[in-house]
Amino acid sequence: MQMNPVGWFEIYVDDMPRAKAFYEAVLQTSLEQLDYDAKMNLEMWLFPSSMEQYGAAGALAKMEGVSAGGNSTLVYFSCQDCANEQSRVEAAGGKVMQPKFAIGQYGFISIAADTEGNMIGFHSMS
Repeated sequence: MQMNPVGWFEIYVDDMPRAKAFYEAVLQTSLEQLDYDAKMNLEMWLFPSSMEQYGAAGALAKMEGVSAGGNSTLVYFSCQDCANEQSRVEAAGGKVMQPKFAIGQYGFISIAADTEGNMIGFHSMS
């Protein structure tokens, strides 16, 4: 494999306005709506990304027949200090599941549940 194994991610949600507000508050960013074919019954809001930067791009997604939560995929958001994002989780309607802890030479992580029941992680080197 010549590149990082993850090239895109989607976090499925049941309540898009609530989920969008959660991620914008916790990550202190704005999501941009993706234009799509309405026949697909799919709504997506993109996380900010740059094809020239390291890491995978992704979006919040809402699609009929695909429920949020209860999955076994965990997306980690890169941070300067994951304690900062963790500190905003509960005020945004989520729940901190595992406060910041060390993972040896690979830095630190914290794990949270979003407003839709999805587990997400935050990773930082400090």
